[in-house]
Amino acid sequence: MAQLPAEGLFSRTNLVAWCIVPFDSKKRGPEERAQMLERLGVKRLAYDWRAEHIPTFDAEIAALQRHGIELTAWWFPAALNDEAKAILACLERHRLSPQLWVTLGTEPEPDPARLAEKIQGAVATLGPICSAAGRMGSTVGLYNHLGWFGEPTHQVAVIAGLRAAGHTNVGSVYNFHHAHAHLDDFSAQLEVLKPHLLAVNLNGMVRRGDERGRKIIPLGTGDEELRLMQILVASGWRGPVGIIGHTDEDAEVKLRRELEGLARLAP
Repeated sequence: MAQLPAEGLFSRTNLVAWCIVPFDSKKRGPEERAQMLERLGVKRLAYDWRAEHIPTFDAEIAALQRHGIELTAWWFPAALNDEAKAILACLERHRLSPQLWVTLGTEPEPDPARLAEKIQGAVATLGPICSAAGRMGSTVGLYNHLGWFGEPTHQVAVIAGLRAAGHTNVGSVYNFHHAHAHLDDFSAQLEVLKPHLLAVNLNGMVRRGDERGRKIIPLGTGDEELRLMQILVASGWRGPVGIIGHTDEDAEVKLRRELEGLARLAP
């Protein structure tokens, strides 16, 4: 049976489980989820949540700590609303500073003037979030979730605007499953993002998978992800690598498929 490498980009210790909280048919609670990750040998979690999970934020962190799981990232609102304040207060109580993953406009914007306005609006919106994150030692990750905000050149423009305003704790999170349009120019897109790249989330990839009902498929079942992974390795980038649940099935079953597929691809 294929094994994951002992060290490096695709080693088990560098893997981050993502989209396994609301996307889990078993509806695991904090303790069950932490036990699952420990069984799988996955030592990092990026925490996605919904409103019903807010009362268990502290229990989530406690369970992760009991089972030796690092809280690498936390999905974060694009405004300092009550939910954002609850997250920040929880992290402050536990003295943790994970990456905070934020997304904005998911709509396309072909008009250059309106795009420039949206980029400036994003800078204004994200500035206070960067300030709040900075006070606790966290970095804000701009998450590509389609639309104008998901384009690397646009994200870099937002990052440049934030840094010009004094916010240095900002970077980008790149998701394969939201990047089917980048299959032909992934090398160029990666070069744009690489100085700012905080994390990469993997996915099985086929051309036009987002249009053919194959947007999210296990690693090793597509015909493009190996090439993208080879480009990622050759770039010299090193950082956390996510494996995703993101389907309405048992999250442990889905993560096992990701680990098995990655083990076949990694060599």
